[in-house]
Amino acid sequence: MQTLEATALEDGKEDRHFVTALARGLEVLSCFRTGDKALGNQEIAKRCKLPKSTVSRLTYTLTKLGYLIQLEENGKYRLGTSTLALGSYMMARLDVKQLAKPMMQELAEFAKATVSLGTRDRLAMLYVENCRSSAALTLSVDVGSRIPLLNSALGRAYLAEISVNERHELLERFREYDEQAWPGIQAAINGALDDYRALGCTRSFGDLQPHVNGIAVAFNPGGGLPIMAISCAGPAFSLSQEFLLNEVRPRLIEMARKLQASAGRT
Repeated sequence: MQTLEATALEDGKEDRHFVTALARGLEVLSCFRTGDKALGNQEIAKRCKLPKSTVSRLTYTLTKLGYLIQLEENGKYRLGTSTLALGSYMMARLDVKQLAKPMMQELAEFAKATVSLGTRDRLAMLYVENCRSSAALTLSVDVGSRIPLLNSALGRAYLAEISVNERHELLERFREYDEQAWPGIQAAINGALDDYRALGCTRSFGDLQPHVNGIAVAFNPGGGLPIMAISCAGPAFSLSQEFLLNEVRPRLIEMARKLQASAGRT
């Protein structure tokens, strides 16, 4: 079975404006994950669902352009400085990160939890900032890591905040990927939208990981940036559903309101 990203790439071929070679090159760069030291052509081909011969040409080209670096000792690749320059430019534009971090850290200490800021990256949510409390037991997540969009509080908040048309288009890709699982997915997303209307936040109580609770709120940072979401999450034994909804939720909603107002002025 193809990955969702590979399915999206195949769908793009129907669009005469879609450049498949460019999409494949970007797919190669995107297959590198936090914690990967280096990847060989075989590993990249497996992750991207592409022929190894195609991947070899792509990695050669990306190396020539500085987006990949080939290691002499084993022939594998790691991300190059050109990729770093692109990422650094994007992160520098995220003024909202600087605005959010003090508030995120304050909430993390209050809840003895992990507070995260993220946005969508294709069919997942990408962490762009994380703050952990000084408590011994909190979730450990890294900036640059991705989490599933559909069953995380962060992803559900994003879906609740975007326009109806955007949400329909995005969910249609999930439906086409797995028709059998779609009724359950649709029910879960409808429940999340109901939560957002009634509570002002989405929740994931054991849905993403067993024994992990979290809630999230999304906001529009303006300035042409995509919708972002903030979550507060932690182990269920130390972060109860009641505490999240009664104590953390109003603080998280207020933080999102302040960030949207402040980012808009910036």
